[in-house]
Amino acid sequence: MSSATASTAPTAAETADVIVVGAGPGGSATAAYLAMAGLDVLLLEKTQFPREKVCGDGLTPRAVKELITLGIPTPEEDGWIKNHGLRILGSGMRLQLDWPDLASFPPYGLVRTRQDFDEILARHAVKHGARLHERTNVVGPVLDDRTGHIVGVRARPVDEKGRGTGDEVVYGAPLVVAADGNSSRLSLSMDRPKRDDRPMGVAVRTYFESPRHDDDYLESWLELWAPKADDPDTQILLPGYGWIFGVGDGTSNVGLGILNTSKAFGRVDYKDVLKRWVATMPAEWTYNDSTMTGPIRGAALPMGFNRQPHYDRGLLLVGDAGGMVNPFNGEGIAYAMESGRLAADVVAQAFARQTDDARERVLRSYPAVMKDALGGYYTLGRGFAKMIGHPEVMRLATRYGLPRTTLMKLMLKIMANLTEPHGGAASDRLINALSKMAPAA
Repeated sequence: MSSATASTAPTAAETADVIVVGAGPGGSATAAYLAMAGLDVLLLEKTQFPREKVCGDGLTPRAVKELITLGIPTPEEDGWIKNHGLRILGSGMRLQLDWPDLASFPPYGLVRTRQDFDEILARHAVKHGARLHERTNVVGPVLDDRTGHIVGVRARPVDEKGRGTGDEVVYGAPLVVAADGNSSRLSLSMDRPKRDDRPMGVAVRTYFESPRHDDDYLESWLELWAPKADDPDTQILLPGYGWIFGVGDGTSNVGLGILNTSKAFGRVDYKDVLKRWVATMPAEWTYNDSTMTGPIRGAALPMGFNRQPHYDRGLLLVGDAGGMVNPFNGEGIAYAMESGRLAADVVAQAFARQTDDARERVLRSYPAVMKDALGGYYTLGRGFAKMIGHPEVMRLATRYGLPRTTLMKLMLKIMANLTEPHGGAASDRLINALSKMAPAA
């Protein structure tokens, strides 16, 4: 990835107060909030909408809360499919749990495909004043030769296949937000590699035409088996879960997520695991090759703040770029939008300061803001991910945990991060206390 100093870079074709690189949920939420705060925002997206992203398409109440806060309408007639809770299957058991009834979160989740979900958020940002450039691939930062701060980006126009179609263009801004996903080439160019001491996940998914397309519960299967790499006749239990989410359009999103805390990580064909798992399902669900509407696709899930610091030298990280996927359940959309909201609040406060030093002092508070919001909880999640990496622990947890409904209701609150922040039931106070006592991630 190339970089240039301010003294050698050509004049910027466009300037803004803030450049946001990547128009996924985190980038678009950041851009929308900043535009609402009156800042001039340039949102750069390397693809063109609508575009597909590998995801389960399921939104927990935590994600729905972020949509409500952002001002995104979600009426059912526009294709937003409500769900009432989570159905869990494992060890021959089937347990159906409603989302907890809390004042701080709505009592329902949603399903919406990423095919148009991200575009809805990006257009919302544009409606509030952000300038969106699609098919604009950021190829490097522009650095100030005196301070080393990023002061803009170099980008290249690309076609629908990501191939360059023209000369590099320079965009200038005193602050850049990296919302460019797990790989975050912009972060790497600014000396922020991933941390190896944080969990990582892999997700694969596809879509099937199915009569189960209108299921009003998210479904999670806790037992995923794969042949042992050095002994194919032996099956091993993987740390993760399979999902079935009804999309409401005649199809189901069927996929699985696996953690890297197992010795089997990287030595298993996850697409094959998905095929083997699907083959065990009832024929009337019609999950088979003839009803599959697209290929099996995969993506990495960066968890537990696996890239830090979240702010330094004019570059601020949100969403997957900052490793903000929940280690408990692999959820990323809620935390991408939440980090965008928190980042925008810090940035707006910074731009209200009158001097560069004062502005920088506010921006440097962003890592602490994120740690206060999620750091302790993510530390608990890292411990959980490490624990279930042992097949015997996973087997015992499934066998002896599922029959205990009260315990599973507590685990649902923990894993979906759904508690009242103040007061609430005893379970809320317990979870909050544990998160506060845990050192920040």
